[in-house]
Parts: sequence; C-alpha cells; structure tokens
Amino acid sequence: MRLAAIHTGNFKLDGGAMFGVVPKVIWQRYNEPDANNLCNWAMRCLLVEDGNRLILIDNGIGDKQSEKFFGYYYLNGDNSLKQSLHAAGVDFGDITDVVLTHLHFDHCGGSIEWDSTKTRFVPAFPNATYWSHKDHWAHAIHPNPREKASFLSDNILPIEETGQLKFIGDDLRISDNITALLANGHTEKMMCPKINYKGRTLVFAADMIPSAAHIPPHYAMGYDIRPLVRMEENTKFLNEAIENNYTLFFEHDLNNECGTVHLQNGKFKSDQVFTLNDFING
Repeated sequence: MRLAAIHTGNFKLDGGAMFGVVPKVIWQRYNEPDANNLCNWAMRCLLVEDGNRLILIDNGIGDKQSEKFFGYYYLNGDNSLKQSLHAAGVDFGDITDVVLTHLHFDHCGGSIEWDSTKTRFVPAFPNATYWSHKDHWAHAIHPNPREKASFLSDNILPIEETGQLKFIGDDLRISDNITALLANGHTEKMMCPKINYKGRTLVFAADMIPSAAHIPPHYAMGYDIRPLVRMEENTKFLNEAIENNYTLFFEHDLNNECGTVHLQNGKFKSDQVFTLNDFING
C-alpha cells in the first residue's frame, strides 16, 4: 500500500463560521484571522494505492467556477490538484476510484472540469468510479436552504450522467484495506474513510474533525446542520480513536497533516501532530 498527501491549494473561510459558538478570543490562537475575520485553510486530499486500485479521497475546489465565485474564497498557495498528483507520479487517467466524503464544493470541485471546447462539463478522472453514499447523494441534489450554496450542480450531476457514479454498499467497504464510517452532524451521511496501513489505522477525518484545533467536540462549525449530533458522534469517535490508537488525517488544517488524540482531565486534546510521512515511517 502507498499513501500520499495531495495538496490542492488553500482557501479562506470566516473564522466564526469555522468555530461556531467558540469565542474568537479562543479560536484565534489556533488560526489567526485577517482583517476581514477570514482564516486560511488547506484543501488536503489523500491518494491511496491499494492493490491494483489507485484511490483519491476528495479532490479540492477545482478551477472551473467563475471569477466571482472564487473571489469569495481567496484561493492561495503554490499547490494544485494536477501539480500534486504529478508529483506523486500519477495522472488523472490513472485514478481508478474517487471517494467523495461529501459533496460540498471544497471537497468535490475537482471531480468535474470543462471539456476541451469549454462547452460542457466532463469528469476530470475519465477512468474512475466515483463513490458516494446514496442518502448523501439524494440530500445533495435536493439541498436544504442552509446547504444549498455548498452543493453546486456542476460538481455533481455530470458524474451521474456519464455512468461513473456508484454508491457504497451496506458493508461500507471501499477496498480491501479501506472502510468508511458515517457521520451525520456536518451533513447527511458524510463518509470518513478508515485505512488499515500495516496494522495501524489512519482516519481521513474530512469535516468531522477538519483540523487539530477542532478536536474538542463542542468546537462545532457553523456549517454543521446538526451540531448536537456532531458533538455526540465526535465524542464516540474520539473515545474509539484513543482506545485503538487511530491517527487522524486533517483535510483543512493548514499546518498539520496528521495527529493523535488523548484525554486530559476528562477533555479531548490534541496529543501529537506530524506529517503523513512521519506516520508512514513510524
């Protein structure tokens, strides 16, 4: 098995939205905001080679939306999906599976691109099966008013139109060494892949725990549709993570790729933070 972090660039989101009811005087210690109260966040994806399958988990924001749209998010950084895949020795056509944790635009925007004539949208990974959860897919194509702006039809519908969409089975198995856990606090049926790497477990935490700063369960985001459910789910998961020595892979943490968790005086705390290569070589 091979693992590689795929850095697709950074974007900015409102700090208050990312930390919910946590006061700014506290959260700004973890991610300092700019004059507009915006904090910088990574869009970090994961490449997994498992047997004869080359699996990409999430794919960032993409590059096909309008200048006005991207103007809201202040894209920055030196990385891109294409650049990072090529650095890993992979082309778009090599990917066999794209696992979409959920269909918010910053997680699935790279799924679809313009064709060569810029007249229609086509899958960016022509030979890949795109995996979603059937209940989340239905939730995304019939969005509620709270999430509507996060579910862009241009990112979603072309996957189904080309016949490349499949839904994960009831066993939640993605490959020989990858299963998914489901979370319903952030959005309906978000999939967080659990990867068995040489007897250790790496969990792609997606927006369940987007950064090391979000480990305390009450650090729920303003984007969550069910914050109390999120707190209950995260508490259960964090206890499981401590008991089984899971490593978390952070999708949005600007500085920390991976980390572990411990209990301190009855509170969940970040234990250690390190790179994916540290995990691989550990």
